[in-house]
Amino acid sequence: MSALSLRGITKAFGGNQILDGVSLDVAAGEFIALVGPSGCGKSTLLRVLAGLDHADRGEILIGGQDMSGVAAADRNIAMVFQSYALYPHLTASENIAVPLAMRRLSRMQRLPFIGSLMPGQRATRRAIARDVRDMATSLKIDHLLDRKPGQMSGGQRQRVALARAMVRQPSIFLMDEPLSNLDANLRVHARGEIVDLHRRAGVPTLYVTHDQAEALSMADRVAVMMGGKLLQIASPEVIYDDPAHIEVGLRLSPGRTLIFAEDGSRLPGGAAAGDAGLAASDAGLAASDAGLANSDAQRERAHG
Repeated sequence: MSALSLRGITKAFGGNQILDGVSLDVAAGEFIALVGPSGCGKSTLLRVLAGLDHADRGEILIGGQDMSGVAAADRNIAMVFQSYALYPHLTASENIAVPLAMRRLSRMQRLPFIGSLMPGQRATRRAIARDVRDMATSLKIDHLLDRKPGQMSGGQRQRVALARAMVRQPSIFLMDEPLSNLDANLRVHARGEIVDLHRRAGVPTLYVTHDQAEALSMADRVAVMMGGKLLQIASPEVIYDDPAHIEVGLRLSPGRTLIFAEDGSRLPGGAAAGDAGLAASDAGLAASDAGLANSDAQRERAHG
């Protein structure tokens, strides 16, 4: 059984078809990168999966359970946004603790002053603080726990956002272009950190990006979206070496010239045009050599 299954997910806004029958299976512990141009439906798919938007048609199964009608708060899905969405007035420790406090403390226990008088509140707060410190230590940001977001660099804010998402031990991990606000050098380093965190957590992950280098270097499989449709999903090697559609080839195999049919689909057994060109060139050289040899033989017979 797949950890996550999407079946024919369709979504439109004001007559504009954003998602058009998207189906996808994610195995336990699998890292899948969703790649495609802006407006192709990547982020909308994550929002529908998280319960922040509702699909017009289709089915979402998490661990075999139908999520229809299940509120976002009850889906046990963690999401990291492009902007990190940290609370600016809270410290890193308080930001990371938010999902734990929402789950473990009642509304009365979360109230200032009054909450501290409620039975069990202090013990729960201590347990939350331990979990926050353990997660911060694992991400090597324990020295940042007393800082507010405005006192941290972009990379540090990104790790705090990851810690907040992971501390609740979600069943699904969603990332919506979490590295797009980082500079190039830091982004390369952060890719390795995210892959390492995913391997340690073992949580199925959907990672949205428009950067083909991120998709090909980080994911177990790459899902290419265009115009609300899923064009191809395969391993990075297959996506690069054998794109099934011209749009996949243009986006993820930019250094190769491949042969496609008029409808954009890959021709069966279609080789790279460069390979075909080399083969034709070799054949031409061979024919030329044969012609020269034949000409030389004719001249020898004429002079003989």
